[in-house]
Amino acid sequence: MDAVDTTMEKLRAQCLSRGASGIQGLARFFRRLDQDGSRSLGAEELQRGLAELGLELDMAEVRGVCRRWDRDGSGTLDLEEFLRALRPPLSRAREAVITAAFAKLDRSGDGVVTVDDLRGVYSGRAHPKVRSGEWTEEEVLRRFLDNFGSSEKDGQVTLAEFQDYYSGVSASVDTDEEFVAMMTRAWRL
Repeated sequence: MDAVDTTMEKLRAQCLSRGASGIQGLARFFRRLDQDGSRSLGAEELQRGLAELGLELDMAEVRGVCRRWDRDGSGTLDLEEFLRALRPPLSRAREAVITAAFAKLDRSGDGVVTVDDLRGVYSGRAHPKVRSGEWTEEEVLRRFLDNFGSSEKDGQVTLAEFQDYYSGVSASVDTDEEFVAMMTRAWRL
């Protein structure tokens, strides 16, 4: 394990010690630190923010973290990528139930869930906006998919996007048993 991995483990442990909302709280905190709305932080901003949270890192550690997660070479840390890195890895049990839920949705079996796949698995007819005539059932299904997909909102969800979404949910559920039970109930697996 290198120095950046060790630093990330310290930060992950501190977040998880704050309970189920630790990483989510950190996300809100970082967004508040992001004064210019760029969705990224420079090394100095990150160091100052982590110090406020009680995690004192020297500038070399902070720069290492920034370099590791600087995807576009801008010299700043993308908040979403960083928060993903903080999530604990998914256990096999969690991965399996996420994959099973995705397979249930992917009726065509092509590895991409679309509105057509959702028909018959998920109904939007009872949605209040459909009942009021404000949206069509197709709009409800599309918006439903948009919850799981990337920022592109293309009406399609890949297994990777679905896993990414549930990885975030998983970070706030303590045990595999609780997570599996939640997914089993939610998706009627």
